[in-house]
Amino acid sequence: MRVVRYTERPELWDRITEEFAGVIPEYNLHGDIGEGYWNRLFDDFGDHQFVLYDEEADAILGAGRSLPRLWDGTPEDLGTGLDASIRDAFAAHDAGTKPTALCALGVEVAPAHQGKSLSKVLLQQMITMARADGLPSLIVPVRPIWKHRYPLVPTERYASWTRADGEPFDPWIRTQVRLGGTITASMEESSMISGTVADWESWTGMEFPESGDYVFPEGLSTLRVDREQDRASYWEPAVWITYDLSSSDPAGSPRT
Repeated sequence: MRVVRYTERPELWDRITEEFAGVIPEYNLHGDIGEGYWNRLFDDFGDHQFVLYDEEADAILGAGRSLPRLWDGTPEDLGTGLDASIRDAFAAHDAGTKPTALCALGVEVAPAHQGKSLSKVLLQQMITMARADGLPSLIVPVRPIWKHRYPLVPTERYASWTRADGEPFDPWIRTQVRLGGTITASMEESSMISGTVADWESWTGMEFPESGDYVFPEGLSTLRVDREQDRASYWEPAVWITYDLSSSDPAGSPRT
């Protein structure tokens, strides 16, 4: 297994859609942030997009997406989450402003290779990349993986839940805290996803007979449906996890 950046072998990314099918809920592939930003992600920040690749088996095990952005180290300056981070990062890039943190956008493990602690390896690689760029922080707008079981619970309260041993209740938050991350803030409106009622019925496999708020499969909060306007919208919440890289490495370094 080795780390391969997009700039080294861009053709590997052509396989992601098929080989990682089902890793992300369908609705999460249709965010309002726009394809223009995602296309630019590889043009402007190609060195920050990478895969874990098994060369002997010709297998992509995992993928990591990230981009550098500004952050002054305070919870307030983290902003509202994923969408704002993407917009602000490209605005700073276009203005020639030097970034101060690496922001994770996605950590995904292929279905065939889940259960092997590869998400930890992907996070460790982001820490390594941030350090190599001279950035003192890695910041992660986490999508809590068990939050869909409790869509009506406020995200801040959910993020504070712990197990009997005192560790975070959510497995993905727990992994990050074990790596040295700190739960720093919670946001109810991290990423907007909207579409027609038919779009959302297709994405969720549900019907929405009347206007109102709905709980839906894999949703972390509720979907607002307006049949009169033929519009349905959803704010995906997130939890900010931050890593202070100004001292010793909290997670070690993966092989590259």
